[in-house]
Amino acid sequence: MFAAGRPVTSKTLQLAQRAAQGDSQALDELLAQSLPTVRAFVRAHMGARLRARESASDVVQSVCRELLSHQDRFQHPSEQAFQAWLLTTARRKVQNRARDLDRMKRATDREAGVLDESALGELGAAYARVTSPGDRALRAEEVARLEAAIDRLPEEQREVITLAHLAGLSRGEIAVQMGKTEEAVRAMLHRAKARLAVLLDAPT
Repeated sequence: MFAAGRPVTSKTLQLAQRAAQGDSQALDELLAQSLPTVRAFVRAHMGARLRARESASDVVQSVCRELLSHQDRFQHPSEQAFQAWLLTTARRKVQNRARDLDRMKRATDREAGVLDESALGELGAAYARVTSPGDRALRAEEVARLEAAIDRLPEEQREVITLAHLAGLSRGEIAVQMGKTEEAVRAMLHRAKARLAVLLDAPT
């Protein structure tokens, strides 16, 4: 799947193929349909300190700018390849921003977990895939609570749960991304979901 809950469609395949051939409009459409999932993926990996300093939308825009600035080297002939590139680039951007923040060595100057209200609806809908199969988007306080719980997961557990439930990758695709076997991914995902449930139930 290109994104969790969305089946592979011929239109998506055609967009990816056209983008690989240099069609800028197709590339714009691919980016637009990917934004809600990529934004949620980015926020889930930012951590509370970085979320307090920067908007996830800024990081996502940086990812998009990077792709658009190198459109002549677009080599992603399928939606899976395009998605893998987006997630890899998004993760690198988050890591770079976190490293820069550590170098600054100064306290955050606004309250952690401030949400971009314009993106809250899409973000709540994306995060709902992590906690519930239902269609109801999470409210702002639920988003903040989920992000706080995700922050407390070990890095590998945070990675597997976001790849499975935000990016919508199959167990096999996650295994390739993480350099694990499918069996190991299934076990890791089971532990991650169990741990997340415990963290969500814990008093704040």
